[in-house]
Amino acid sequence: MKKLLDEIIKCTHCSDFLPLGPNPVVRASKTAKILIIGQAPGTKVHQTGIPWNDPSGNELRKWLNISNDLFYDVSKIAIVPMGFCYPGKGKTGDLPPRPECAPLWHEKLLMQMPKLELILLIGQYAQKYYLKEENKTTLTETVSNFETYLPKYFPLPHPSPRNRFWLQKNKWFEESIVPVLQEKVIKILSK
Repeated sequence: MKKLLDEIIKCTHCSDFLPLGPNPVVRASKTAKILIIGQAPGTKVHQTGIPWNDPSGNELRKWLNISNDLFYDVSKIAIVPMGFCYPGKGKTGDLPPRPECAPLWHEKLLMQMPKLELILLIGQYAQKYYLKEENKTTLTETVSNFETYLPKYFPLPHPSPRNRFWLQKNKWFEESIVPVLQEKVIKILSK
């Protein structure tokens, strides 16, 4: 695993397309039980090298009902984005994750994590990539049908403050789905 992570950290595969240059952000271990697959680092995460070290991460930890220490315990939780580097700014937020990363690195990483019990697919990019034809037409449909993808996958909306309107419109998510998520996460991590 160390050799693979070193390769990823040194990756410059798509550096020509990265406005801030390459700075791959990933955390993984052979003992991880939960894998969080998000989109791509934002500028704050790019600067610090700490995944989910922003308001989105605060909201995600609240949904999971776990502490920062547990969230960043790489022996239990792996964090692998769809794009490992900050992709740049778009019209309404950050650009999509670079398409090269997941095909280049994900399968290699997953093969090194035999103890995974749950993969959280955060946002439409992760859901489309992993759920393929089983992915529903909209993120709302996919998330509301989360049980379809269990026990392996748990699709979630992105916890970004930009998603506050989606969360306000879909109160069922925090009322009905977040408690199920918390129960699964605690059950897995307490083994």
